Amino acid sequence: MPTPSTPETIPEITEDIKTGIVSGFESRVVVFNCECHTYQEVIDLFCRFIPGMTATKAFELAYRIDHEGEAVVYSGATEQAEEIAVKLAGGGLKVVVQ
Repeated sequence: MPTPSTPETIPEITEDIKTGIVSGFESRVVVFNCECHTYQEVIDLFCRFIPGMTATKAFELAYRIDHEGEAVVYSGATEQAEEIAVKLAGGGLKVVVQ
């Protein structure tokens, strides 16, 4: 049986590959239309519980939820996404973390 040959040149590693346990995965908080809140109630909840949210952005998201049935209202670390989802759900909104 022939011996496998060794390549003359060793290929360069072009990717940074990371393995192991990683915390802080990215997640999204999705809010669904429920027809049970006013725009102002939704805007107030978003501004109170979503970091960096402005009234203008909250209105845009509420409008999208009302007309498209759902919207991603937050993307970031899973831990924070879960905290935000719990608070929004506590305000009566239909939410899910993806």
